[in-house]
Amino acid sequence: MTIETNAAKHVILDKLEAKIHSAGAKLETMKARAETSKANLEIKAITDLLTKKREMQQKLQELKKSENGHWEQAKADLEARFADFEKSIKSVESKVKAA
Repeated sequence: MTIETNAAKHVILDKLEAKIHSAGAKLETMKARAETSKANLEIKAITDLLTKKREMQQKLQELKKSENGHWEQAKADLEARFADFEKSIKSVESKVKAA
């Protein structure tokens, strides 16, 4: 692995880790809002998303350990999961704001 490749991987990993962390913070805020308004369906949806966040953090750790041959596939899988995760967050967020 070249130094450039290694550096590029670290940049990607740092970016994904920051996105996951940011999404988690947003979810915690939404959960607090939903709990305040007693929005049980939203609380359940947010709790499910927090579980998905933990799963994505685990996938990120797996990506960090992956070898070159599996790196691209693992990265693509995590990015696809994160895209779906973001859509779910936006959906729940709009419901919490409407409540």
